[in-house]
Amino acid sequence: MKKILLLTFSLLGFVLLSAQAKTIYSYKVESLDGGQIDFSKFKGKKILIVNTASKCGYTPQYEDLENIYKKYQNQLVIVGFPANNFKQQEPGSNAEIREFCQANYGVTFPMAAKVSVIGEDTAPIFKFLTEKKLNGKKDTQIAWNFTKFLIDEKGKLIDSFPSKVKPTDSEITKYFK
Repeated sequence: MKKILLLTFSLLGFVLLSAQAKTIYSYKVESLDGGQIDFSKFKGKKILIVNTASKCGYTPQYEDLENIYKKYQNQLVIVGFPANNFKQQEPGSNAEIREFCQANYGVTFPMAAKVSVIGEDTAPIFKFLTEKKLNGKKDTQIAWNFTKFLIDEKGKLIDSFPSKVKPTDSEITKYFK
């Protein structure tokens, strides 16, 4: 009987640990310049993750992203993830994307290497961001470029925002006050 109870409690503990959502801090991704972005280095700050594209109607949001990155740099990190999933609006190489972002919008926030944000080849970090079973908060379907995901200071998902919500909208910035 003791063995059965011990096994039951052990399995219960395992199930409880397994059911807990991971944090963003377990992820490392290649950066646009070939280095690495280690999300554990952002502990204590909010993180705004955005899937980006250079040839999209929402591309001017780069300017807003850069502005709030500079304004809230003590409490916020922005990480852009170029993706070519929607009507091939990000066809360039990592070098071309980096040049575009710097030349046209003066982007200084971290940019990841180009990834896939939907489909069978979805990057693991975007599986975390979009699947409740992984993030513990909600399922999100990425419908277009410039979908945003806000992470709290402890690495947990706060919420996601569709493309039409600008980075400077109070729906997002209320978390930085």
